[in-house]
Amino acid sequence: MNEREKLKSRLGFILLSSGCAIGIGNVWKFPYAAGQGGGGAFVLFYLLFLLLLGLPIMTMEFAVGRASQKSPVKAYQALEKPGQKWHIHGYITLIGCYLLMMFYTTVTGWMLHYFYLSVRGQFEGLDAQGVSDQFTEMLGKPQIMGFWMIVVVCAGVFVCSRGLQNGLEKVTKVMMTALLCIMIVLAINSFFMDGAKEGLSFYLLPDFARMKEIGIVKTITAAMNQAFFTLSLGIGAMAIFGSYIGKERSLLGESLNIAVLDTFVAITAGLIIFPACFTFHVDQTSGPSLIFITLPNIFNHIPLGRLWGSLFFLFMFFAAFSTILAVFENIISCGMELTGCSRGKSCAVNLILIMVLSLPCVLGYNLWQWSGLNVFGGTVLDLEDFLVSNLFLPLGSLVYLLFCTSKYGWGWNNYTKEANTGKGLKIQNWMRGYITYILPLIILFIFGFGIYDKFFIK
Repeated sequence: MNEREKLKSRLGFILLSSGCAIGIGNVWKFPYAAGQGGGGAFVLFYLLFLLLLGLPIMTMEFAVGRASQKSPVKAYQALEKPGQKWHIHGYITLIGCYLLMMFYTTVTGWMLHYFYLSVRGQFEGLDAQGVSDQFTEMLGKPQIMGFWMIVVVCAGVFVCSRGLQNGLEKVTKVMMTALLCIMIVLAINSFFMDGAKEGLSFYLLPDFARMKEIGIVKTITAAMNQAFFTLSLGIGAMAIFGSYIGKERSLLGESLNIAVLDTFVAITAGLIIFPACFTFHVDQTSGPSLIFITLPNIFNHIPLGRLWGSLFFLFMFFAAFSTILAVFENIISCGMELTGCSRGKSCAVNLILIMVLSLPCVLGYNLWQWSGLNVFGGTVLDLEDFLVSNLFLPLGSLVYLLFCTSKYGWGWNNYTKEANTGKGLKIQNWMRGYITYILPLIILFIFGFGIYDKFFIK
């Protein structure tokens, strides 16, 4: 067995893991959910749940990776007792990673397409309907979406094929630094808009009356969901980076750094979006329409709009592509360990495999439209997103949690010994009751509420 590759620096590890956590949800879900849920009130609950839910489970994924020195698909086998079946979840995490990539590659392609349109000035002179038509036109043309999806997959596999330090770590460092710089520039630009004051107070000042309107339980549940899903836990995407780091630092401290960076991006996204929405009296509605219809309209109306629009979609591409690189690395690494093949061979096989698996999402908007998917939201993407977000992430997180706390798994003492090795914040024994007995119930609640919300609330 070759010596396992290691990351060159602690910064590389933090940026890679943050890149995996920072995704499109930070940018299009967080500001919308915060706006709806009473602004600052939602943000407070979000931060609370991030500490209570996200951090413990992140330390568990990292601990399993670092202690086993294996990719997620083989990690349980290295740590479980003889005859146990925990390792079955290792294979499920790999399926979850493939499922996530089946739609994430397409959405990342959208960002790249919009960056290209912005650079070329395709939105200039269009009215609101014209901008909206651009989005509809893209979804109706499988060849456009297919082209960008293939570009994204090829770029992702190419970076991973260069190896851990020369490919993944180098590229992520540059990309994440660029992402943070672009965000700060865009946020400062937003502060000078006419509606900045209203937008920022709507976003950041707690408004419990607005929270009551939506429903306090609903807001708290939304904050809990956002905090839980923002870190991409439960499919082993973090565990892989645990296996690439040394034992110099404790894992709770490192997880906190990653959560802080993830939160910084989510909150800054709101600082960019809300002043613009209030300046141009735009509804802060959910999801894709905000990014692909509302914002290009806004960029049309501001000085240097083409520049700001191009920068915004470049930043969105970086946010999405950083997740793709992290999950590709996981998939490629699992392939190498399962078959014993080289990195190059695993890259070549997965290049073809991920392209083919991404096709249903591309075609789901045009040639493969089917009314049977309406219950999930109407498209193949909605079905794939439902499976990852509502099944694989919460239930996968629960398995990691039970494995690390139960005497029938790896056990509390082994987990805390690994997590607490090195300098930094330590997991204390007084946390044991909460992590072992209460946290699993919260995760089951999130899982149950997600299913209930999808199928029973109309």
